[in-house]
Amino acid sequence: MSTQGQAFEQAFHDEQAVWLKWGSYEAAVLPAVGANLIAFRDTANGYTFLHEPAAEEMDAFRDRPGTHGIPILFPPNRYEDGTFTWNGRTYTFPVNEERTGNHLHGFFHTAVWNVEDYGVSKTESYVSLSITINESHDIYTYLPHRFTIRLRYALNDTGLLQHVSVHNEGTDAMPCMIAFHTAINAPFAKGSSAEDYRFTLTTGKRWELNERMLPTGAYQPLTAEEEAMKSTGLSPYWGSMDNHYTAVPQNGRNQMVLTDTRSNVTLVYDVSAAYKQWMIWNNGCTPEFFCPEPQLNLVNAPNVDLPDEEKGFVALEPGGIWETTSRLYIRK
Repeated sequence: MSTQGQAFEQAFHDEQAVWLKWGSYEAAVLPAVGANLIAFRDTANGYTFLHEPAAEEMDAFRDRPGTHGIPILFPPNRYEDGTFTWNGRTYTFPVNEERTGNHLHGFFHTAVWNVEDYGVSKTESYVSLSITINESHDIYTYLPHRFTIRLRYALNDTGLLQHVSVHNEGTDAMPCMIAFHTAINAPFAKGSSAEDYRFTLTTGKRWELNERMLPTGAYQPLTAEEEAMKSTGLSPYWGSMDNHYTAVPQNGRNQMVLTDTRSNVTLVYDVSAAYKQWMIWNNGCTPEFFCPEPQLNLVNAPNVDLPDEEKGFVALEPGGIWETTSRLYIRK
């Protein structure tokens, strides 16, 4: 067993957490708040990569856990009037965004998850969490399928690895729609300011959204800033963003790359090409954090008349498993 790795239970402020440590890296996950990976840090260099709630913000965080850490969204983003019909079944979700009259972000980022295992091997420290939905779970009312979602986080010399899987344990197909509302600090380094940061994102086309923030099925022309966002880079706060794009991997990689030009250090958020879409949100251009969100499916996908492949909609067959990985790491 490595002497540089640790995995243990200890509070994050007033919330029980599983902590991982490996070398100068540390991370914490909150099982009772959606299995949110709430912290990822490099303690030797003073880097705090994720937007963390302060101690006095914990009640507000538990009330609205979508803007800190790495919340899992299933189904992600908005669904028109909180309903859609697919495969002969109508799904009805609570309308929880009064402004748009939509359902927003699903149910799993606020749910209690089970800690299956945590520990240290010769190569990593890790934690595995799961949530199983069946007739006895409250979420079954809205997603009437038997299935398990598993999340595994690991730390090693290269940074943070995330593995996620969805296992359909029922007898009929289910919609598999998933994303991560990843909240990245910019600045993440002590002594740096928001003005020191530039980023790129492997986006393609921008989806046109209507007044309810739902895709029309058409695309919008890209601005000069959006062209720079996927090529030469620019500030994460070049304008207010709550935008939806197709994902177009470059050089075989689907990623957000954020550089601190003062410290000359780069954070890479390298996600699977299985994520066909990106959402990006920067809290009204507030120079503190922004959210590059890898998303499997188009917003409101079942209600949009486009081919499943184009909108990233996955029908998970009985017994089927959908899984993929993502990484957060430093490049100097």
